[in-house]
Amino acid sequence: QVQLVESGGGLVQAGGSLRLSCIASGRAVSRYVMAWFRQIPGKPREFVAAINPAATEFYGDSVKGRFTISRDNAKNTAYLQMNMLRPSDTAVYYCAANDIVITTDLYDFWGRGTQVAVTS
Repeated sequence: QVQLVESGGGLVQAGGSLRLSCIASGRAVSRYVMAWFRQIPGKPREFVAAINPAATEFYGDSVKGRFTISRDNAKNTAYLQMNMLRPSDTAVYYCAANDIVITTDLYDFWGRGTQVAVTS
C-alpha cells in the first residue's frame, strides 16, 4: 500500500503561482508513476499531469506550458509547480500513484486532495 498526502493548496490571485507537494509513505515511490488530477463539484476528475519513473512528463492540454510536474525519489515526494494560474484552475487537486501512465482516474492510490482557489 502507498499513502499519499497533498499539501500546498491555498488562495491565490490570477497570474500567481503555487507549488503542490505530495508525500508518499508505505512504499518507495521510485517505481511508480506519480500524477496529479483535479476536480470541481459535479464534474469528473480531470487529468493534470503525470511523471513516470524515468522522469518523462505528461500534461493535460489545459495546463501545458503553465504547470510543471517533478519528483524527488529520495524524499518520496512529487511536486506540481503551477504558474500563470487562472480562475478556471480552481479545484481540489489530488495526487495519485500507479504502475503505468494513464490519463483516466483509474489509479491505484490516491491522496485526499488539497484545495486550490484562484481569484480574478
